[in-house]
Amino acid sequence: MPGALIFVLVVAAGHAVGCVFGGWAVIAENRNKQDHGQDLIMSWGLAWFVALLCWGLAAMLIACAVLAHRRHSWVRVVLIVCMGLVTLAMLFALLGSLAGGAPNLGVLLIAVVDGAALWTVSGGSGRSYFAARPAVTGAREVDAP
Repeated sequence: MPGALIFVLVVAAGHAVGCVFGGWAVIAENRNKQDHGQDLIMSWGLAWFVALLCWGLAAMLIACAVLAHRRHSWVRVVLIVCMGLVTLAMLFALLGSLAGGAPNLGVLLIAVVDGAALWTVSGGSGRSYFAARPAVTGAREVDAP
């Protein structure tokens, strides 16, 4: 596996951890606000939807990172979609920090890394790696009738 794709899988795994934490944080913050009699950050239905969406995205990212060595073409497609979503989310976070008057350079750095990872997996190295099928070991030859 090329080193650039290993970089993409590490970025994907890092985002998976962040998505798990993010889903948990939404539920925990809503519960904390409710316990203290404050207004919720969002309705409970929306909070659970966001948390389940985050956890589903994390599960897909981890599945792609684990199954990438098998070179299934669907892994590349799912990686492109998921990395596109997290790149878009980082760009929205950057715009939000700029609109709030406190530019967040960490978010800018993560958005650039996500863009590079998306470019890598959707580009030539991702296409050539996932297009080649590994040789099947231990398979026996069958004679044609």
